[in-house]
Amino acid sequence: MAQGRQPPHRLGLFRDGAGASGGGAGACGSPVVGPVGLMLFTRTMITKKRLLASAALAMFGAWSLTHAAGQGNLAPAAPAPKFGASLDGVAAADTPRALPALPAAIRGRADALFTDADDVGQTRALVILRDGELIYERYGAGFGPDTKLISWSMAKSITAVLTGFLVADGQLSLDGPAPVKAWQRSGDPRGAITLRSLLHMSSGLEHVENGDPVWQGDTVAMLFGDGAADMAGFAEAKPAAAQPDEVFNYSSATSVILSDILADTLTPSKNPEARRDAMRDFIGGRLIEPLGMTSLTPEFDAHGTMIGGSIMHATARDYARFGEFLRNHGVVNGQRLLPETWIRFMLTPSANDAGYGGHIWLNRKRPAGAQPALWPDRGPNDLFACIGHQGQYVIVSPSQRVTIVRLGVTTDDQFPALRRHLADLTESL
Repeated sequence: MAQGRQPPHRLGLFRDGAGASGGGAGACGSPVVGPVGLMLFTRTMITKKRLLASAALAMFGAWSLTHAAGQGNLAPAAPAPKFGASLDGVAAADTPRALPALPAAIRGRADALFTDADDVGQTRALVILRDGELIYERYGAGFGPDTKLISWSMAKSITAVLTGFLVADGQLSLDGPAPVKAWQRSGDPRGAITLRSLLHMSSGLEHVENGDPVWQGDTVAMLFGDGAADMAGFAEAKPAAAQPDEVFNYSSATSVILSDILADTLTPSKNPEARRDAMRDFIGGRLIEPLGMTSLTPEFDAHGTMIGGSIMHATARDYARFGEFLRNHGVVNGQRLLPETWIRFMLTPSANDAGYGGHIWLNRKRPAGAQPALWPDRGPNDLFACIGHQGQYVIVSPSQRVTIVRLGVTTDDQFPALRRHLADLTESL
């Protein structure tokens, strides 16, 4: 595969909407389920268990969602942002994009994520920024800068930021009871659950993220089974299995509950179309337009609730924009969009798992028995990441002034090697 060279480019705002929006879900080759398809899928199930098994194996590769982030059985100030120049002029290609002066050691470790596919799985996109400048960009065959790729659980961190906007606006409270109607009956222990509990994956709600067999897990049932038409209703109906803030239990259903709270806060309407429109307008005005994430496409269930824990789509460059937004502590072009206090909350270790903050993974040692999500024995202590199923990563290292996006398909047995490769790459920067 030929290697190209380009001068540095700064990751810029696409104010005119050009350049980052192309490449529909089907173009990326990822198993994507849109809202209409999801409804039809649910309504036309003939043999539920067989279809759930088929969907689960196809979508999850007979592989745990939680293992993507290493969850186990349970699941200083940065420089000013550089969102100035557009990347529209960089042609789509399957060749590396690197500065002429990029050291061979760095380039070699980046390229290894493509050439060592037998060890780490298929890498479809790799983008590296330093100080907001593009220093490396490469895509697998058939993918390019305009290809939208699925987020899987990286969506959780986007949901956390959206929650932060409404908390900052005074419309939601981090430590007040979560406004879920089903939990408000007198004596219901779920009434004590807060947004903090949900964001820390410590709600205490009963949940099995990874079933054995896979279709018996709550996440598969919610996304593709009985809960698919009203995912929040499915998730919110779960009983309490522990006290709030008592146990860490990674849960994609938790993020859907947060998405439901966001929609209910934005509109009183229960009409699915109204709920979707309210969320799309909100995301567009608060995140997509100011950051230039024009390709970002969230998915919704039939009830109009955003699937905020699992299914969004965007280009690699737009995922990098989100990482830069976090690296710069919620500031874009000198304008603060998200309070510093919310970024600090997201990046502070939670009480029950130091490797997890507010819907984001931290480069800290996890409790005994939990698999590492990142590489705490090697990388900087301030490194953090959005991590998704099959090896989706937005890695941010503030002290190194670096953001890395890796998108692809990695299987269970390849994850240790993928983490080592990503740690090697980060260490080289």
